Amino acid sequence: MPELPEVEVVRRGLERWVAGRTVEAVEVLHPRAVRRHPGGGADFAARLRGETVGVPQRRGKYLWLPLEGRDLSVLGHLGMSGQLLVQPEGAPDEKHLRIRVRFTDSGSGSATGAAGTELRFVDQRTFGGLSLHENTADGLPDVIAHIARDPLDPLFDEVAYHLALRARRTTVKRALLDQSLISGVGNIYADEALWRARLHYERPTANLTRPRSTELLGHVRDVMNAALDVGGTSFDSLYVNVNGESGYFDRSLDAYGREDEPCRRCGTPMRRRPWMNRSSYFCPRCQRPPRVAS
Repeated sequence: MPELPEVEVVRRGLERWVAGRTVEAVEVLHPRAVRRHPGGGADFAARLRGETVGVPQRRGKYLWLPLEGRDLSVLGHLGMSGQLLVQPEGAPDEKHLRIRVRFTDSGSGSATGAAGTELRFVDQRTFGGLSLHENTADGLPDVIAHIARDPLDPLFDEVAYHLALRARRTTVKRALLDQSLISGVGNIYADEALWRARLHYERPTANLTRPRSTELLGHVRDVMNAALDVGGTSFDSLYVNVNGESGYFDRSLDAYGREDEPCRRCGTPMRRRPWMNRSSYFCPRCQRPPRVAS
């Protein structure tokens, strides 16, 4: 599933092409695409008609379009294969097009050069979708109010995060993927940050010192910013920006997907281990497993 860098790439594209535009009409072409909207497709389309889209927002892996002058937002669930694409009006429909949003403007909106384009939600596996929600006082859709701030958020509280780590009876990778502690980190970037920090994924959080947790957070931020610079990580054609372009951070990965390849630091063959229905990639020399108490 897309992680913070991939979602942020999409958010930036939507800010350029969609912010400030007014919805003329919405077509819901598959009911599963609005299954998280209680009123169904007809209600979703009717309630968006005439609304103006504000500046798209993101927290962790979650993306939403606030509606100007309203305490409402359209929350986007990308799921396994969801794509939010900006396409010219009249362009051939994608095979898995689920929702189409047309706008009223003729280029007068804040989106430079956006005239003549529409927003499309495409989803091959239909795990994702769009839904309309009320906002909390903080401006978040109410269904994601429990999601923690992400490490690129300037208001992320490092002290509180460290104390939460020390208080949890868990391991460091589980903590990185716990969206109630820190949002936006998924399997790929967790493995990358842990490799950079020389930490094994099963290291207990209870004995992480403050300098070590601070160092790990620094690596999380560095790897995510590096991924952002090249459009995120795309292992197949499903992860694209709003113009349908893939990112290429997969060419720079140091850990994830590199089983049996030499560690870029010490040359030891990288290993892969099953982990929580996923895989963990690590260097057995640089990231030694924790000692098991006898």
